[in-house]
Amino acid sequence: MSLSRLKVCQLCAVDFTLKRFLLPLIDAMKDEGWEVHSACSYGKDTNELLARGYIVHNIKIARSINPISAILAGFQLVRLFRAEKFDVVHVHTPVAALIGRFAAKIAKVPFVIYTAHGFYFHDQMPQWKQNIFIWLERIAGRHTDLLFTQSEEDAQTAILKKIMPRESTLAIGNGVNSIQFNPDSLTKKSAIRLLFNIPEEAFVVGLIGRQVKEKGICELLQSAINLAKINSTIYFLVVGEKLSSDHADGVTEEISLAKQKLGHRLVITGSRDDIPEMLQAMDVFCLPSWREGMPRTIIEAMMMAKPVIATNIRGSREEVLPGITGLLIPVCSTRDLTDAILFFASNPDKCISYGMAGRERALALYEEDHVVALQIDALKTILSKKIQLN
Repeated sequence: MSLSRLKVCQLCAVDFTLKRFLLPLIDAMKDEGWEVHSACSYGKDTNELLARGYIVHNIKIARSINPISAILAGFQLVRLFRAEKFDVVHVHTPVAALIGRFAAKIAKVPFVIYTAHGFYFHDQMPQWKQNIFIWLERIAGRHTDLLFTQSEEDAQTAILKKIMPRESTLAIGNGVNSIQFNPDSLTKKSAIRLLFNIPEEAFVVGLIGRQVKEKGICELLQSAINLAKINSTIYFLVVGEKLSSDHADGVTEEISLAKQKLGHRLVITGSRDDIPEMLQAMDVFCLPSWREGMPRTIIEAMMMAKPVIATNIRGSREEVLPGITGLLIPVCSTRDLTDAILFFASNPDKCISYGMAGRERALALYEEDHVVALQIDALKTILSKKIQLN
């Protein structure tokens, strides 16, 4: 193994994750002179990534734990790891990370990194179920050399639950590009609203995320229906889609019902690549998730100087300062979500002041370059020691 000529594999379940979240790290590794491959299920973004020069190995990885599909994916990963002789395998997303680490162990990959983008277990999960996933994380932790967590709280959880030792655990945070997400460099929100027939004077509540229940979309839609009865100026802008691998029972029906009741006041855009522009069109950003790691969409909203309504869960509560940059509400509480939206709709001055404070906080803590550099530096430091010992 040579530090100047590392061969790395970035593994995740779907190409959506690869394109939306991992490319800055991959690019930084390539800038180091390392050869970087990726492995994930084939999807609509794969061909674009290949055309842009990224090396992508398509291996079907389910996003739920199915023993048969997990074994099949594991065999394919072992073959890939042995054929390519990677120095480092870096795993992401819960199921891919679990399968990938066992495959890396069998293939005798020298070094394995796991980035926990939020552990699969969470406070709203029954305790018996939490215990199962904690046990799985502990087993997989035996085949992990370095754990990156996005939130500090997840890092402490990993240590306390004996998933990984303290010396092998590092909270790296999360970040976005402050140049790309700069409200001063974009067109006025009226131009974006015109595209979706949203009145310039409307108060727009936005959500960006996959159309799955755990993102809190059903709670937001119910709040929207409740608010429509008392305030005709509030519009809702929902950006995102349901991936083919997502488990989203009932969400499509909830959206259809809300659309019937809200009409033009509910705008569903589907997947968009112009996220800064979408945020520019919003007055307040909302993410009522059940679980998160360190949600990037909240940081993106803060960078765009938008106040944030989020649930009081790991990751989100590390980003949002209640009463300063936004509001934190209980999970699955439609009533509290409705009250929080009404608070901002009734206090436009708070939208401005909270948004400005959020932008300052994001610039101070969540620059993408810093987060990427932290990972590169940590990897180089620990591998240098490993090479010296050998």
